[in-house]
Amino acid sequence: MMDEGCGKQRTGVGRTRSSCCAAQATLLRALLRPLASVYGLAVRARIVLYERGWLARRRLPCRVISVGNLTVGGTGKTPMVIWLAERLLAQGLRVAVLSRGYRRQSGAPFLLVSDGRTVLAGAAEAGDEPYLIARRCPAAVVAVGGDRYRLGQWVLKGFPIDCMVLDDGFQHVALQRDVDLLLVDASDPMSLRALLPAGRLREPLAAAGRATALLLTRVDMAEDLGQVLGPIKSAAVLKSRPILVRFKPEGVMDLRTGENVPVESVAGRTALVFSGIANPASFTTVLTRLGVKILDELVFPDHYAYRDRDMGLIGERAKQCQAEMVVTTEKDAGKIAPLLSHGDQGPRIMALRIGAEVMEGREQLEEVLSF
Repeated sequence: MMDEGCGKQRTGVGRTRSSCCAAQATLLRALLRPLASVYGLAVRARIVLYERGWLARRRLPCRVISVGNLTVGGTGKTPMVIWLAERLLAQGLRVAVLSRGYRRQSGAPFLLVSDGRTVLAGAAEAGDEPYLIARRCPAAVVAVGGDRYRLGQWVLKGFPIDCMVLDDGFQHVALQRDVDLLLVDASDPMSLRALLPAGRLREPLAAAGRATALLLTRVDMAEDLGQVLGPIKSAAVLKSRPILVRFKPEGVMDLRTGENVPVESVAGRTALVFSGIANPASFTTVLTRLGVKILDELVFPDHYAYRDRDMGLIGERAKQCQAEMVVTTEKDAGKIAPLLSHGDQGPRIMALRIGAEVMEGREQLEEVLSF
């Protein structure tokens, strides 16, 4: 984790320093394991209370599909929610996406981000992910709020909806759903090793048995799918074969001009790269595969709220390494676009657009999602 307001350069980390950090991390995990055990007991007890009916589960009067994960950190929920919403809309269904709106600045209990025609709230007010979903799925209603059931009721009072998609909804068991899609990052088996706070698991691996379908994401970046599937299959009985998904670049946009250019146009060009996402390594891997020559990288905390001084730092670092362009994620783009000066003569600031592609199990997923 880096300090607020400054980027962390990820190049040139010495072996000695890396070894020291790894040893410290191992010691910290060992010290936190007792807390992780207590956390795990609390999580299991909560699920049992809902399963046995001692805590009430409520249902909305429409079909509900949840997209979630077992870990903190990026597994690709947002591109998968966008893929799902686009598919449902293409079938002529009226779709709403419900999100918590993590780190949004608006204090309203419910906020309408899009009415299915117009984006009504910005990234700062709504949260970066709901704003991105609203931009990418202009025909979907998008709303944010902490209580997904009450939020769903609120949306239904204003809009006729056939299907609601829960963004990051796997742990939101108080709301009944018809389909539970569980995403696991195939390129990050280490994320499955321990519960919070010793590791990154929100729930024990046995919770994967609740999922209607298990989606392994970033399979094109994984060395061995067995490193992820092995522990899950040992802990849970899966209802079907895992569905394999990758995320592919779909385009690049100049944030100052709004011009969209083919992804092939960035090949061979030098760049400073920056992002404020949970898995920055996956972003740089995609750029490297596109042929972008990364000269420097700045990493900000996930959901980071950029300020003018951050843009000054980014511009200065790009100038120092003489980068032809600056590249960030589409999720970050919504927050930095208001900070850009259109008259600035610095390098072009580009946002990479990513989409989900089902590589294996498409028919299986279609069957799960069918009405």
